[in-house]
Amino acid sequence: MVSFLISRLLSALFVIFGVSCLVFFLIHLVPGDPVEVMLGESSQPADREALRVALGLDQPIWVQLLNYFNGLLHFDLGESLHSKRPIVDMLMERIPATATLAAAGLVVAVVIAFPLGTMAAMKKDSAWDSGAMFFSLFGISIPNFWMGPLLILFFSLWLGWLPVSGQSGFASLVLPALTLGTALAAILARMIRATLLEVMGEDYIRTARAKGLSERAIIMNHGLKNAMLPVITLLGLQLGALLGGAMITEIVFSWPGIGQLTIDAINRRDYPVVQACILLISLTYVVVNTLTDLVYAWLDPRIRLAEGS
Repeated sequence: MVSFLISRLLSALFVIFGVSCLVFFLIHLVPGDPVEVMLGESSQPADREALRVALGLDQPIWVQLLNYFNGLLHFDLGESLHSKRPIVDMLMERIPATATLAAAGLVVAVVIAFPLGTMAAMKKDSAWDSGAMFFSLFGISIPNFWMGPLLILFFSLWLGWLPVSGQSGFASLVLPALTLGTALAAILARMIRATLLEVMGEDYIRTARAKGLSERAIIMNHGLKNAMLPVITLLGLQLGALLGGAMITEIVFSWPGIGQLTIDAINRRDYPVVQACILLISLTYVVVNTLTDLVYAWLDPRIRLAEGS
């Protein structure tokens, strides 16, 4: 397990380094001049040049890259070009909102997917199974930027039950969480159904039936437990997509999180803020996937034994 842990940590560090470089170069390839955005198109060339020098944007790209990594090594993400505020402070203000939304979306997905996928497997080829698979197809097919406005129209404008946008308590979290969690619930439900159907054909399930256990007890005590490994892997992989979807959902619902901050920074050509936001999302994705690998190896010893050999 120690060798498996070391290999996964080294792999994660390599990915983080690659992501950091990629983010830096992609941001600097984006068309547009942050100095022009800050001063306006009618500003004088001398003023633009003076601001470019003050921001360090006149330096060669490799010098800027070295300064960027030097800041990362010292946990210094720099200052916003637009507001002059420390980027760390800006991120700390937005992280709780995004974390709350992602956690709520994950809860919605799990609450919907597990009963739906389990019942679809228990009642294979029935109307319940067909309905569950139709919901899965429906949830996967509708993007967040369309699902969000639909929910706003129905629950906020027509029924008047929930707020349209903003972060003003639990009620304002319901629609963004539903928007974010529906697609993941659809994917999870299909995975749970498929893995349960595969597990239910195993010898130990037939032995449990021969002992006279009820179908419900077999599913809960034997089926779901052994079907969880692929589901855990899918959850880890989809959490990155959940964060990416949160960016779109935050824009639709004016949710004050990392996604909203990223889009605002892109519009202002605020390079340091965009780099920090994308890097944070990428790091979260890498960390979650590394933890998923470790949990998978802990649950299934064959994984770490294969890695050790």
